[in-house]
Amino acid sequence: MACGKLEIDILNSIWRLTENCEDRDISIQDVVDNLSENGIERAYTTIKTVMDRLTGKSILVRYKVGKKFFYKATMNKREMAMESVKEVAGQFFDSDYACMIRFIETEFDLVK
Repeated sequence: MACGKLEIDILNSIWRLTENCEDRDISIQDVVDNLSENGIERAYTTIKTVMDRLTGKSILVRYKVGKKFFYKATMNKREMAMESVKEVAGQFFDSDYACMIRFIETEFDLVK
């Protein structure tokens, strides 16, 4: 479930926008505007393409209300982070979380 930088930026935007109301309908324009407020300028068509890609990965769902399409994340930020950690652990550490933690502690000089 690897995601690129813009995909993560879009997901963070959606999570910010739904922070106070999980049931809020999120449009592409909502995401474009929110990203812009956070210093990320991208064309509407670029955001639409990436959101459609996230829909294809089943990370977002798209639905129609009237004539307009809206999106929702299928996972919250914590769930997505957990999936990502599991993926990294599996790819690089044979799912040995203790080994992964020792690696992180050593590489980031977290052990005092």
